[in-house]
Amino acid sequence: MSKFFGKWKKALLIFLLFILLVNIGIILLDKRFVYRALWYNFVGIDDYRIFHNREISASPDPQPWPLASEYNQYELSPNLRQGLERLRTVAFLVVKEDSIRYEEYWDDYGPSSLSNSFSMAKTFVGMLVGIALHEGKIKSLDQPIGDFLENYKGGEKDKITIRHLLTMSSGLEWDEAYASPFSTTTEAYYGTDLQRTVGQLEVEEEPGVYFNYKSSDTQLLAFVLQNAVGMPISQYLEEKIWHPIGAEHAAKWSLDGEGGVEKAYCCINSNARDFARIGKLYLNYGRWNNERLVDSAYVAQSISPADLYDPHNHGEPINFYGYKWWLIPDYKKLGNVFYARGILGQYIINVPSKDLIIVRLGHKRGMPAGKHFEEVFLMLDEVANMF
Repeated sequence: MSKFFGKWKKALLIFLLFILLVNIGIILLDKRFVYRALWYNFVGIDDYRIFHNREISASPDPQPWPLASEYNQYELSPNLRQGLERLRTVAFLVVKEDSIRYEEYWDDYGPSSLSNSFSMAKTFVGMLVGIALHEGKIKSLDQPIGDFLENYKGGEKDKITIRHLLTMSSGLEWDEAYASPFSTTTEAYYGTDLQRTVGQLEVEEEPGVYFNYKSSDTQLLAFVLQNAVGMPISQYLEEKIWHPIGAEHAAKWSLDGEGGVEKAYCCINSNARDFARIGKLYLNYGRWNNERLVDSAYVAQSISPADLYDPHNHGEPINFYGYKWWLIPDYKKLGNVFYARGILGQYIINVPSKDLIIVRLGHKRGMPAGKHFEEVFLMLDEVANMF
C-alpha cells in the first residue's frame, strides 16, 4: 500500500510541476489570454457580456419593418423546424418584398435581443470600406495598406493592398483555429491588444493569388479603415449605415479592452430585424429608400467572385467569395444567392430573384457542404417552397 501511495505522490508532483512550468511559460510569453479561453471554454452568442463594448446608437428616425398582411400565417415544414431546433436557433426571420412574412424566437430571445454576429461583422467592414472609397478617404482598392499601417511598410508587405484584405488573399501567416486555446484567433478573441496581435504578421505566400480565410485580414482592414476615416469604425457604421437605415435598437461592437479597438472580424451584437436591414440595403444595391448609402458599382463587385484561386481545390478559380460576402452562384431555380455568415450559424441570406432575406441566429451550425453549410441549403430550399 505504501508503495502505491509513493507512486501516486510522485505522479502528483510531476503533474504539479508540469502545471507550474506551463503557467511560467504563459506568463513569460505574455499569453495570459489562454486563462480566459480555458475559463470560457468556447465562444457564445452572449459574449458581449464578458467584453467591453462600444455602443452603436439606435437611429433617431427609426423605421420599423412593415408586417405583411399574412404575417406569421405560414407554417414551417417539419424538416425546417427540426433543422432549426437541432442547431439551437434563437431567431429566424423571413423578409420578402420589404415586409416581414415570418419570424420566430426561442430560448427567451425576441425582436430586441442582442446576439453576436461573429463573422457577419466582416461583411459590415467590407461595406464600410466601399463607403470610404466612394468618399475619397481611400484612393483605390489597390492602394497598399502600408499607406495606413506603419508595420506594413517595406519588403513583401508592400505588396498587400486593400483589395487583398477584402478578398482574404493577403498571404499573411495566421492560425485560423477555433478549438485551440493557443491559436492566434483565440488570442484575438480573448486577448487585450489586437494591434499587437495582427501588427507583426509576416507574409508566407504571394498576396492576391489564393483565397485563404483568415480573420486577421478583416482586422487589418478595420485598422486601415479607422486610420482612413479618422474615427472608430463603430462610429463610422453608426453615422453612415445604422442611422440612415433606421435601425430600431442600439447595437454593441465588442472591444479588445476598455476604450480599445473593435473586434472587427467578429462581434457586432444586434437582433434579427436590424441585421435584416443590411440584407435589404444590398438587395437594393446600396440604396435605402431614396438615399444612396453604398456605391452600386462597389456592391456589384462585392457580390461577384473575387479573381482568386482555391489552394484546396487544385488551384481552381473560386466562385464562392466576393468582398466579405459568401456566394452561391446559380442555385437551382433561385439563381445567384449571397450571404453573410458567422461561426455559430449566424446568417443574413439574400435571394435577389425572390426579393427575399433570411436571417438566422443561434448557438450551433451544421456540417460543411462544400464551401457552405448544410443549413444554408436547408433554409433556401424550404423557404423558397413557402413563398
